[in-house]
This record gives sequence, structure tokens and C-alpha cells, in this order.
Amino acid sequence: MKNGFHNIQSNVFLLNLHDEISIKKINSLNDIVVFKGQFNKLVNKHDNSVVKILRILRIKKIINQGYKVVINKKIPVFSGLGGGTGNAVSILKYFFKRKKINQNIIKKAEKHVGTDLRLFFNKQTYQKSLLKVVKYKKKYNLIFLIIYPKITCSSKDIYSRVREYSAPSKVDYSKIKSSIEFIKLIKKDKNDLQKVAIKKFSILKNIIDFISLQKNCSISRMTGSGSACFGVFKNSKSAKIALSRVKRKFPKYWCVVTKTI
Repeated sequence: MKNGFHNIQSNVFLLNLHDEISIKKINSLNDIVVFKGQFNKLVNKHDNSVVKILRILRIKKIINQGYKVVINKKIPVFSGLGGGTGNAVSILKYFFKRKKINQNIIKKAEKHVGTDLRLFFNKQTYQKSLLKVVKYKKKYNLIFLIIYPKITCSSKDIYSRVREYSAPSKVDYSKIKSSIEFIKLIKKDKNDLQKVAIKKFSILKNIIDFISLQKNCSISRMTGSGSACFGVFKNSKSAKIALSRVKRKFPKYWCVVTKTI
């Protein structure tokens, strides 16, 4: 695209998996942003989504005093799970309460925080193009097993390595009303970034293949630009059994069973 971004298509589900954020006023004009938790070490403490969104809110005069924001990082960093952008949207919603968020602020936030920002305003969406996101007509109840191999994947780096993109999908996933049909169609599509990431980190293929072999796994892939990989399972019992096997096979990796919300 002329703006330098890639015109992507994607099926997006928010999961019952999140960081914890606390916000309180302080007697200062400057914000204090603190990261703690298992995955805080890889966060750039001076240049991150939380610092950026607070700066935008202050420039737009939505806030006019200092705040202390503490983020307990429970979602892996550089994993393709969107934890940083999700936090920025949560803070936007907090300060706007139930008011409609100004589109100018959203556009500015997309420019400085990430183009995936609009994906976090609804729980289940189909991204038809970079700038067009629509909600599904059906609400899906899907069970996910997620594995993060503790590999730092830079979206910018992975995208820069892609030499060929698939043709735009002719399927409008937002209009599908059957979970079985949805999974069937997803299987025919692919993540163009996965092949590139595997070429750089071959262990990702081993993880994806191992997930696919588990009983009642409908599909296994890498999420976004990686490095987290996932499997969608037909039921939570099968996913939990698979989780136990994954922990034995890859004992040093972070993994969890979760579901769509």
C-alpha cells in the first residue's frame, strides 16, 4: 500500500487471556508507567503502547493530570498475541468510559501504537483489509491451546522477509454461520507469515506439527507474525490432555488452554 503497510486479511478472536492493569491519579503532570510480571523484561519501558496512548490522550486533552499505570504482564511479549495493543485499547476505553471514541484519536493511535488497534474494539471480527474490520454474524465458542516458545519475533522483521503474498480471499468469513464450515474454510487458507517465521526459527514447525497430531485438534497454526503457535480443539477436555503432552514435550515453553470470549 502507499502508506507502507501491507493490506492483510485476518480472522481475529479475543481470548480469555489478558494482562492486568491498574490506573490511579497522582499529584503530578507526568505519568508513571510500571511493568511487572513474568513477561515484563522485554518491554521497552520508555517507548511502549501504554506510554504512547497516554501521550496521545494528553495531546488531545482527554486527560490533564498525571496517572500511575501498573501493568502485570501475563501475555508474552513479541508473541503475535497483541498484548501491547490490547492494553492501549483498554486504557482508551477506560478514559472514555462509555462515550464514543473520537475517530481522529483512533487514527492517531493506529499510527503511533499499531495498525491492529481497531481489532480490539470487538471480541470476534474478520479483517477484510487493513482498514476494514467487521463483526461475525455468528458468535464462536472455540477452545485454544497456545504455546509460546520464548522466541522474540519482530513483526517488522517477519513482514520484511515475505516475498510473496496470497491472493485476497474470496470468502467473507463474517457471514458464515456454522462453526464446522468456518473451520473447514480456515483450513484451506494460510498464514503467509508462518512460512517465513519457520525459515528463521525451525522449531516453530515442530510445535505446529506436534499440536496437529493431538486428538480432536481441528487446526494448528502460528498466530500473526509469531512466535506463539496455537491449536483449535473440539472440546476443552481434549485441549487439556494436549496441554499435558505439550508440557512434557516442550517443558521450557509457556503454554495455556483458553477460550474465545
